[in-house]
Amino acid sequence: MLYQHGTLALLVPGLLEGTTTMGELLTHGDTGIGTGEGLDGEIIVLDGHAWKVGRTGVVEAVPDDLTLPFANIHRAAFQYQCERRDIGLEELNRRIVEANGRANTFFSVIVRGTFSFIKTRAVIKQQAPYPTLEEVADRQAIFLGHDVRGTMLGYFSPVMFHGAAVAGFHEHFLADDHSIGGHVLDAVLERGEILSQVFDTLVTHLPVDNPDYRNHDFSRDNIAEAITNAEGDTAK
Repeated sequence: MLYQHGTLALLVPGLLEGTTTMGELLTHGDTGIGTGEGLDGEIIVLDGHAWKVGRTGVVEAVPDDLTLPFANIHRAAFQYQCERRDIGLEELNRRIVEANGRANTFFSVIVRGTFSFIKTRAVIKQQAPYPTLEEVADRQAIFLGHDVRGTMLGYFSPVMFHGAAVAGFHEHFLADDHSIGGHVLDAVLERGEILSQVFDTLVTHLPVDNPDYRNHDFSRDNIAEAITNAEGDTAK
């Protein structure tokens, strides 16, 4: 089962208030990704431990009281898929989908190994009143790493769910030595193993007690385009 708090669509108009806590999120799994209130850093959860990368690039442990507007989490039960060498991110992700044969299914993937190149970002934390997602898309810190050993954790969402999540892959990275991390924009895997986990159930928890969420008219928002633009590499 994949547990998701919030949706990417609610970030589009700037509904960035934290509506769950990390402590609560960890009751639903031990592996995941997300962001803090106001898009406060890029979060990755591995083996039940949560880490955050902010604008300075420093990797910090996430306290249980940190609030989040959006996150994915699940209990890890990954199956070994294959090993890959000298492959770029786009080709790697294409082969992962082909190997799973599940383009219309939610699944998670972990890539563990050495990356000859990794490019990540962390959106700079925003303050209320919050701007829209597109307005903050270029307000991000970019980090580059070479010959880095670490873990890339991602979730694949079917096209039909674009809006609730981002269609395709949403991936975060954490170096073993915590020298670099964040939302993955580009990468070249020198050598590593790929493991995947397929979900037949998606549980989406919505912030129904948040008045801004309840009262917002999402029909006025260009959700699909805004998410696509925000999730891609705007610094090429």
